[in-house]
Amino acid sequence: MKLPKPSLRMLSLLALALFGSGQAATFKPADVSWVQLGLVERPSLLAVPQHCLYTQCALIVVSHPRGQTPERLRHSPQFSRMTETLLQGRFAVLLSSDGGPLNWGSPKALEEVGELHHEALKVFDWNGHTYALGVSMGGLMALRSTLSGSPYSVRGLALIDPWVNLTAAWKSSETRQQELLKAYGQPPSAALNPLTLALAERPIPLWVASSPDDQVVPERQNAALLHSHAAAGYSQVRPLTGPHLGGNRFTPKVASSLLSFFQALEKHAPDDDAGQ
Repeated sequence: MKLPKPSLRMLSLLALALFGSGQAATFKPADVSWVQLGLVERPSLLAVPQHCLYTQCALIVVSHPRGQTPERLRHSPQFSRMTETLLQGRFAVLLSSDGGPLNWGSPKALEEVGELHHEALKVFDWNGHTYALGVSMGGLMALRSTLSGSPYSVRGLALIDPWVNLTAAWKSSETRQQELLKAYGQPPSAALNPLTLALAERPIPLWVASSPDDQVVPERQNAALLHSHAAAGYSQVRPLTGPHLGGNRFTPKVASSLLSFFQALEKHAPDDDAGQ
């Protein structure tokens, strides 16, 4: 069952109620109005800054970690810092349900995200640019969305402690094997592995934050293997320390770096060099 689709006018009225009559205001977390999209049983959440209600804006699709949901990301004090920074930077942000908490970036789940993307574009004035941000397990979905045949084009990819290698995920534990079998219907192969597929395509602008200390998602089997897929000029690799999804992934400094990456692509990168 689909949720009712919000109208642009509805969001405009919400923005006016929160921000006033268009005068400049200090951005606060309470100023963010989230709108539910997608399926009732696993809704996604879209936030549109006031700026994007009267000027064209880009969309950032966020793919969540294993076992999490858009609502959990919205309420996370750490991740909210990232979200608020992106909204201040005048990007619309879609916290995607990704087809469920244990989707593992499957092609079937990406089809659902494609429908969400299409629905989100009816809410605000889109400028034609979409970016992907994947966190932990969400790295698989974010990377898959950049591949040929994706239901929408992705102009730049950002990843935090990401899984991108299905083979490594399969070998990591029996629990993950069972989850992958349920998500994919079969053991992973090169034809299903987004890492293998991505490395066969042309490089894209890439921002990656990961740590060699990560014992949950081994950097050498995931993020490090993707570095060669980074397009020259705009890509950034941010080496971090400490455990998986530690607090230093979500500091103001890292959030600012992430925003600068997206802003640089908005300002400079031509479409034909951006992985379209």
